This record gives sequence, C-alpha cells and structure tokens, in this order.
Amino acid sequence: MSFAIPVERRRGKIGEVVLGATVEQGGTRSSTVTIGGATNMPFHWFEGDYPHRPALAMEVYDLPPARYPQVLKDAFGDLLADPAAMAKRCVEEYGADLINVRLEGTHPEKEDNSAEGASKVVGAVLKAVGVPVMVTGTAHFEKTNEVLRRIAEDHAGERLLLGWVEPDNYRTAAAACLAYGHLLMAQSPIDFNIAKQLNILLHNMDFPTDRIVIDAMTGALGYGIEYTYSVMERIRIAALDGDAMLQMPMVVTGAWECQRTKEANASAEDQPGWGQIKERFVGWEVGTCGSLLLAGGDLLVVAHPESAKKVRALIDDLMKKGE
Repeated sequence: MSFAIPVERRRGKIGEVVLGATVEQGGTRSSTVTIGGATNMPFHWFEGDYPHRPALAMEVYDLPPARYPQVLKDAFGDLLADPAAMAKRCVEEYGADLINVRLEGTHPEKEDNSAEGASKVVGAVLKAVGVPVMVTGTAHFEKTNEVLRRIAEDHAGERLLLGWVEPDNYRTAAAACLAYGHLLMAQSPIDFNIAKQLNILLHNMDFPTDRIVIDAMTGALGYGIEYTYSVMERIRIAALDGDAMLQMPMVVTGAWECQRTKEANASAEDQPGWGQIKERFVGWEVGTCGSLLLAGGDLLVVAHPESAKKVRALIDDLMKKGE
C-alpha cells in the first residue's frame, strides 16, 4: 500500500536578503551571502522551495565582555585583542560565512569608545576578510545610534547588517542605512506583535523590506528557548500565509545568549556533575542554534570554532533534501 505525504501549499514567500556587496555592487566584499526565499517551513522539501542554505556567522569583539567564558579565551587566546585577526581566522580556518562585530566597548558604562574608534574596528575587519559583515551595538541606544550612524557613513555601500533597532530607537539607524546602503536587524522582545509593528514602522519610512532581517531575540537553551521557538515559528507561518510585514529572514544570536549562561562559565571543578566545560558550551550553542534553525532561523551566530563545525554539519545534513 502506497502512502503520499500530505502537502500543504502556502501562498507566501520569505523575501531574499543579500548581505554584503562586491566591488561591482559598490562595496569591497569578495563574496555575498543571500538568505531567505523559502516557500515552505524549514526543510519541508516536499512542500515548496528552500533555495538558500542558512548562513553561519562567527563573532568578534572590540572589547570582550567582562564575563567572557574561559572556554572562548582558551579557543582564541591573544586573538581576542585583535578583532581583525580573529575574524580572519574565523573565516579562513573555521569557515564562517559572515563575521559579526560586537561593539561592547562603546557602551558609556564600559570603555565608552568613540564612534570613530568603533568605525575603525569595523574597517579593520572589512579589510581582513572578504565575507559580509554584521555590526551589533549595545543597549545604550543614544550611543549606539551615534556609532551606527558613523559606521554607516564611513563604510557606505558595503551592505553591512547593522543592529540592533527596536521600536524606541529605529529612526536614526534606519535613516543612516537608507542613506548609505546598509541593512537592519529589527529586534523585538520575543513578541510576535512587536516584531510585526517594528517592520510596519520601518516600512512607513520607505525602508525596503529586502534590507530587513528579523531578530526575534534569542532565548538560549534552558533560558526561554521555547518562547523564542514559538514566536519564530508563528512569524514564519504568518509570513508563508501571506503577511508581507513578516516575510523577512530571521537571525539567531546564539553566541551572545549562550555565553551569558551559568553553564557556559562554571568550570568542571565548580560543577563536576556538569561535565567538561568545552563540550558543555559547544553543546549549548549547537542545541540553541539547531533548535531555532528548525523554527525558521536563516542566519545563525556562534562563538566557538567547534560549534561552527557542528552547526555547519547539521545544516549540511538538513540540506540533503531527504536523501
């Protein structure tokens, strides 16, 4: 007796977003990355098209956080003080499709680094690698707006993915991205309605939807991942059902969220029942990103080289179309 898998055809499509720009396109990248374009739920090959594989980004810092996990210090050593060199290794040795530059040092309560200094860090990373670059500021919106505006102007045409923006601070960054040819991460606090509202606000500014990536805010494994999964899944289903204000790719910031967990920082001596910290941390990143990949994640950010290897292998396996 034969069995045919029931097929659910949807009328919507996730928009495609091109990250980075080559010389011919007005930038300096040697390659670009396209995400989005699906007409089905993740890896449901029998129901539609899934034209672009999820992209993998790795993270570098202008200033590593005070609680930067020892397991990452062990992995990168002196490179932590040189974000450009660290980015180069992430691309050339660990296969990162993109680099995310986190500007922790710009926060007024930390180093209060200048917008000019932050832009130089981004410029050094752009010079060191040929892949597209993401830039993530801090939660101090007044300073972040100043920093992102300067970076957008100094690196016009690069199609940087800048973030993040929320309903309270989107105007300045959106205007800078419009003026200088960049993309935006639109962040909402694990809330379906706010995610849609922010995209509507950006649309009302005539911000192109093909330059928006949704950040539904990642809850790490054990720290709210089920809420993030639910919201991301709702966003993706609504988009495929035709809601144009949600038809954007989504980013998963696994690196940032996982490294702040207690499991990422407690040594095996402190918690002997938890196992070795490297395997534990890598498992936390892979578990977080792998789960949210199935909820609709199109761009995954990890920190540890071994996490990058395992997440890439997972993506490779899922892209086999059921073979």
